[in-house]
Amino acid sequence: MIDRRKFLIAAAAAPLAGAFARPALAMTPEIYAEGGIAIDGSDTVAYFEGRGPVAGSAAHSVDWKGATWQFANAANAEKFRADPEAFAPQYGGWCAWAVSRNYTAPTVPHAWSLVDGKLYLNFSRSVQARWSLNKSGNIARGDANWPTVLNA
Repeated sequence: MIDRRKFLIAAAAAPLAGAFARPALAMTPEIYAEGGIAIDGSDTVAYFEGRGPVAGSAAHSVDWKGATWQFANAANAEKFRADPEAFAPQYGGWCAWAVSRNYTAPTVPHAWSLVDGKLYLNFSRSVQARWSLNKSGNIARGDANWPTVLNA
């Protein structure tokens, strides 16, 4: 049973509770995939073969983590299907610089780096140049921020 004192305290606190409430935020998707297509349709395996961004095809696609990944050929699609974590870009394909700064930003396939066998994408080549000035530090910050940055 609520007494008068508890009622008055609760009534006085109600407006304050509303003032501090935060609206629910939609979570950012784990994979950056504009229109549902990861890396703008580029073949992620091709980066690891030293060919950089190569256009993939809908005929050779794999659905993984809510995105469609396209490949230049069936062999690359099978390599990805067998071990997607080995070929997927870090931070779900979101900009590595942005993630290192605790936010997300889209990427372009031509702003990329392979570091210690991992693929990193950036918003643009100029952002990639800034990110590259301290790759190890930016990767450490990005790793610390990932994946909680998706809820920021």
